[in-house]
Amino acid sequence: MVPPWAPDPLPPDTGGDGGDNGENDAEPTNAIPPSQSTPVPVAPAGRFGPARTSLGSFARTGSGEDMRRGVGHYAGKGLGGSRTGARRLSGTARTAGTLFGALSAMAAGQAPTVGSPLDPALLAGRSADEVMDAIVEAVRPVDGTQDGEASREAISKALSELLDQYPDADLLDLSEEQRLYAVERYIACDVFNRFRLDVGKTIQEKAPSALSGVARLKEVRDYITQTIAAAFRKHTAGGTNLGARKVAAIAHESLIEALDVFQDYLS
Repeated sequence: MVPPWAPDPLPPDTGGDGGDNGENDAEPTNAIPPSQSTPVPVAPAGRFGPARTSLGSFARTGSGEDMRRGVGHYAGKGLGGSRTGARRLSGTARTAGTLFGALSAMAAGQAPTVGSPLDPALLAGRSADEVMDAIVEAVRPVDGTQDGEASREAISKALSELLDQYPDADLLDLSEEQRLYAVERYIACDVFNRFRLDVGKTIQEKAPSALSGVARLKEVRDYITQTIAAAFRKHTAGGTNLGARKVAAIAHESLIEALDVFQDYLS
């Protein structure tokens, strides 16, 4: 259920956290490294079968009930439940923290690490697209894995949505609210990308047309985004001066809670 390359959800403490000095980096109870949690269950045969059945019906009819049931089965049998699923998605939480740390360091006029291509002095005068490309390369370098490519696409998508939401935002000097929005969108995009890779083909194949297939996938994406956003915002509401490790821990906790919400629909 959890591949051997899935990392510890918390990024290494390398500084560049935006100046919190670790004072606010207490971790939520559930944000424990995979190596310290219970053994990983073996993936059962046909684990995505129930999800594909419900999602196929959703693709044909557009039934919101079938959509939510399909996502619930995906989170439950498909990913092994909320805690195992969050461990499978530990790279998402880790990258969320790294992204927040990088954006925070840039806003403070610093490079996230010594010699980083994200040194604001090197990016001054660059276009928004060039800055976004640099962020993607620094936060999630190419590693040749499917997860890596999906994560890179999610970071790019999240930054684009950030600029849609905040048209006047300066990627080199984002407010904490803007940085948290980018991370929130990244988590949702990455989870949806994983969903699309695992079971999205069913929706595309069962939809009555290519256009309706795209619309159905967007509906699932909106549902996933809203659920993850609610969980993430609950933990970041009123928070100030957050650091990369704290945000990674919050992302991990939010993934557990969102996967629980998805499964609750089956109750």
